[in-house]
Amino acid sequence: MVIPPSNGSERILTLNLATSTGKANIISAYAPTLHSPQEIKDRFYEELDATISQIPGSKPIFLLGDFNARVGSDHGAWPDCLGRFGVGKVNENGQRLLELCSYRKLCVSNTFFMTKPHHQVSWRHPRSGHWHQLDMVITRRAHLGSVLLPRSYHGADCDTDHSLVCSRVRLAPKKINRPVGKSRPRINTARTTNPDLRSEFTNRMEEALKDHAATSIEDRWQIIRDTTCRIAMSSLGKRERRNQDWFEAHLPEMEPVIAAKREALVNYKRDPSEKNLTTLRTARSDAQRTARIAPTSTGRTYARTSSAVLTVVT
Repeated sequence: MVIPPSNGSERILTLNLATSTGKANIISAYAPTLHSPQEIKDRFYEELDATISQIPGSKPIFLLGDFNARVGSDHGAWPDCLGRFGVGKVNENGQRLLELCSYRKLCVSNTFFMTKPHHQVSWRHPRSGHWHQLDMVITRRAHLGSVLLPRSYHGADCDTDHSLVCSRVRLAPKKINRPVGKSRPRINTARTTNPDLRSEFTNRMEEALKDHAATSIEDRWQIIRDTTCRIAMSSLGKRERRNQDWFEAHLPEMEPVIAAKREALVNYKRDPSEKNLTTLRTARSDAQRTARIAPTSTGRTYARTSSAVLTVVT
């Protein structure tokens, strides 16, 4: 669905696309040329900045058009605005555009993709014959991942001396935050191994469910569910989380290898010989090997414990 544009001007036009993943804001711009008066350039960039500021920061923006600007390839000076695949050198209009992108946290997506050289440029100077990158696809730096590939198509007949620039975009689905209700506490099912607690739980359940006036299936299920949870919590108690830290669980195994590595390091610093270096490397390898094995064995122990509890409950 396309929302009709409004409040446009001869140089800037805004279009809103209502997609299945949310709104996409497209701004079409035609910037003044390099030799235009400074007043016209200032007015254009002020209007463009005002247009961008009206769009919330979380909404995607795709700023398209002929900017009559060369942004260059200085990734080190503009790391958030330019990628590593820019073209040529920056000029005055490019400096203005990069300052706006830096202020509004935008980036020139054309410079972030390694394409063929003739797919990176869109206009050829009539006298020098040099190709330049004047038509760009600009988006928010945070939404750069949604841009798949911007490139030029020189074979398209667009009745202009500029080549067609297209960009494929994949919009991320809109995240829907649903309210989460209060969850029930977990019951300590491990205590079902106690015969006295099992007997108490069974007797209380029989007494509570002996007489109930529920007629429909939903009412009967709700009574059974709530009664079971209430009696199980009072009889068996709440389950406490007691996951032991793997380092503390394997401290007797880790302490010797750590001490050996520390001693080897001290010896190597005192005497940096080839023998001490070999000893240090061996100690480091032993420590790393023990550290990798310890969490795995701890996980197997937790798995066996959980399996035993499930077997008892079943």
